[in-house]
Amino acid sequence: MSSDRRKFIKQLGGTIVLSSAALSGFAAIEDHERRLLQVEKRVSANDKIRIATIGMGIMGFNDTHAALSCQGVELVGCCDLYTGRLQRAKEVFGANIFTTADYREILDRKDVDAVIIATSDNWHSTIAIEAMHKGKAVYSEKPMVHYISEGLNEIKAQQETKAVFQVGSQRVSSLAFQKAKELYQAGAIGQINSVEASFNRQNALGAWQYTIPLDASPQTVDWNRYQANEKVKLPYDDNRFFRWRNYREYGTGVAGDLFVHLLSGIHFLTNSKGPDKIFSIGGTYYWKDGRNVPDVMSAVIEYPESKEHPAFQVTLRVNFISGEGERSSTKIIGSEGVLFMDDDQGFTISKNKMPVAPGIGGWDSLSTFPEAMQKKLMDNYNAKYTAADRQSPSLPGVTYHSPEGYNSSNDHFANFMDAIRTGKPVVEDAIFGFRAAAPCLACNDSYFQNKVIHWDPVNMKLV
Repeated sequence: MSSDRRKFIKQLGGTIVLSSAALSGFAAIEDHERRLLQVEKRVSANDKIRIATIGMGIMGFNDTHAALSCQGVELVGCCDLYTGRLQRAKEVFGANIFTTADYREILDRKDVDAVIIATSDNWHSTIAIEAMHKGKAVYSEKPMVHYISEGLNEIKAQQETKAVFQVGSQRVSSLAFQKAKELYQAGAIGQINSVEASFNRQNALGAWQYTIPLDASPQTVDWNRYQANEKVKLPYDDNRFFRWRNYREYGTGVAGDLFVHLLSGIHFLTNSKGPDKIFSIGGTYYWKDGRNVPDVMSAVIEYPESKEHPAFQVTLRVNFISGEGERSSTKIIGSEGVLFMDDDQGFTISKNKMPVAPGIGGWDSLSTFPEAMQKKLMDNYNAKYTAADRQSPSLPGVTYHSPEGYNSSNDHFANFMDAIRTGKPVVEDAIFGFRAAAPCLACNDSYFQNKVIHWDPVNMKLV
């Protein structure tokens, strides 16, 4: 074992604090050792995977770096509609890479095995379907579709072409979520009944007021190609191109961008197929910059009883002007404990169990009864319950943190590359991705239509 890997494993082992031998950290350590061995193994020339990225914005660059962290991966080309980003791609990844404003030129290349789709949301499904039919493996940023109506066609394309297809919600590959799932499925918090999940932000960049280059213009941006899918063609607008997340025409708002991360994690932990009832509210309370999607949004989502889990309720919230500051959390509440996920880097489990005895007296109706009745009730209670029955059991908790420097995106891409080489299933395929995305897009429908949205999670359709 190399000294770097030995150090990393030592760090990993030190991040798990457990009060019970039954919930040991050895499984997580052994699993990550296996992954590290897989990453470090030599890759032959025949195993090389050549990738291209379509959409070189923030996620495009980040995804490309994460993909290149995997051994045996080579970047062939990049596509973007702003000339400055193609120039930057050559500066970062090499002057010899192929660049274009036409994604079809990427898909037509025989030396491209896989594509990363990191465009604005309105292009995800169109490019993914074309790429799969061209024989490319596809890594599609979330949400995989712009509209719910696109989902089944994209799933059909994947099933017909047998293409490797991974959706980019990386927390389902994180060490923290995998270990949390192991403990949740083992019954660490009892029976789930509700989930509270949120993203808080408190800065302009977090609220999507991204920097716009000084040379932005119709001469440097292929505006006509950008709008090719739109029924209504608008005049060139810097904000609608460089800050597209703020507009329904190109993005999916906080629901498609951030709720989908939260639901992906919840579905991964619980093995859920999804909810059947969705309602959301929101508004533009602070960032009055011309956007037509909320900057604060909340949703209540109901999950029906299924063979995977009992019925439970989820509340989601995104706040782009939160005085709490930057924070993401998912709190899964069960009958015997709470699993608190701190983004995708760690979690804690606190355990509480009701005593056998229901209690009597105190904040109770007992004192409102006649004294003789009170005495009779107390005598019956004392005869029925022992002192031990009246105590809440003392139960061990769990704390876990990923090792310093750990990046779940790298693991997510490692899984994607492994699926391309070996044919093993990806962790977030088209069906999983759509089942996470559709309820989030339904949150938008609920907000704009001001009504409850009913969803069939098994057949993946509106009802």
